[in-house]
Amino acid sequence: MSRLRTGWILPASIVVALLLGLLPLPDVLQPLRPYWLALVLAYWVIEAPEHAGLGFAVIVGLLADLMFGSLLGEQALRLVIMTFILQRFRARLRFFPLSQQSLAIGGLLLNDRIVQLAVHVALGEPTLPWNYWWAPLLGMLLWPPVFVLMDALRLQRRG
Repeated sequence: MSRLRTGWILPASIVVALLLGLLPLPDVLQPLRPYWLALVLAYWVIEAPEHAGLGFAVIVGLLADLMFGSLLGEQALRLVIMTFILQRFRARLRFFPLSQQSLAIGGLLLNDRIVQLAVHVALGEPTLPWNYWWAPLLGMLLWPPVFVLMDALRLQRRG
């Protein structure tokens, strides 16, 4: 029964994250675009692992690849790696204060950029400019408000 009542929040949050990723930004702000999809998926992996796992990360990543026009499987690989690490450390990470969770999420987002760089280098694709490395820092700063908002939505529907 609880899955029926809270079932719409997970797909709706993924759709919103995908739309935020497609939102046009000025050229100056483009390098600062946080990886919204990773932030939302990280929340669900930490707080509701029975609904969001490795298979879910693959599906969401492939959908993102299709929507963003990136190399098919690149975002799926990046999200699966992030999800695997989160699942491995979920028991500890879940009880960290938000400030420490932010640091961990920042590390995961930085790792995501490194994986993205490795994929692009391995395939001979152009790499991102240096200023795109600021996005993990912004994602780390956005983690507390994203977490609090998602938690409020999830817990409001439960009660």
